[in-house]
Amino acid sequence: MLTLPAVKELLEQVGAAPRRSLGQNFVVDPNTVRRIARLAGVGPDDRVVEIGAGLGSLTLALAETGAAVVAVETDGRLVPLLREVVSAFTTDGESGPAEPGGSRPGPVEIVHADARRMDWSALLPGSGWHVVANLPYNIATSLVLTVLDEVPAVTRLLVMCQREAAERLAAAPGNGVYGAVSVRVAVHADAELAGAVPATVFYPRPEVESALVRITRRAPSMEPDLRAEVNRLVTTAFAHRRQMLRRTLRGVLDDADGTLARAGIEGTDRPERLGLAEWVRLAEASLGTPVQG
Repeated sequence: MLTLPAVKELLEQVGAAPRRSLGQNFVVDPNTVRRIARLAGVGPDDRVVEIGAGLGSLTLALAETGAAVVAVETDGRLVPLLREVVSAFTTDGESGPAEPGGSRPGPVEIVHADARRMDWSALLPGSGWHVVANLPYNIATSLVLTVLDEVPAVTRLLVMCQREAAERLAAAPGNGVYGAVSVRVAVHADAELAGAVPATVFYPRPEVESALVRITRRAPSMEPDLRAEVNRLVTTAFAHRRQMLRRTLRGVLDDADGTLARAGIEGTDRPERLGLAEWVRLAEASLGTPVQG
């Protein structure tokens, strides 16, 4: 596992420094990456894709479980170092079992790509994939939503991101950070906070707190047009979260009051009070389809 001196030494090999533009904060505490791998619940029979592998801190902990790992890294300066770290892991003393009687490390495939633009279907054949990642703060939310919306091969995620972002991803109605992102996650999956991560385990040390969020995809239950309508309505409504729905949706519904009434929703409600079931009913009413429930 990589420590702070090891990370600094690797970066010095290529005269590189962490890039703020890429949100590079490397985990330099072995206990933390092993904890993440444990919370992800992966093992020899699992396939894992790691986004933003960096220098391989979390990559090694995931491989140590015996899982097969696809490590994606966009920074071309780091890819050769990542290959070096993984190669050393599989040829030195770390190549034995993680614990007595444990599994030998799983295979690691390194992919030089930007996760925001890569062909997910080509990278992840079949189904049942896990995403486990220390996500750059500036893309964490959008990437999670992309995976949920467009990559059904991924059934579980355990991601580390800025604490506020993690709380929004997992928030329930009535929570102060509940918003459009929370509803869009709930359309596909169940989400929960899985723990805090102190700033002291990173290099460089970030100025914000981090947290882990676990997301488990449910079986699809919503047609694409209905899902798109839910997304459209929550995005519009939460743009003015303190206003009544009668007012915020007047510009996007032909008959805001009538549509809200058909969905069994009060026009005086505010978006933060509505759970997924209410948003689905409202979307059904908006599309003119039978309102369920």
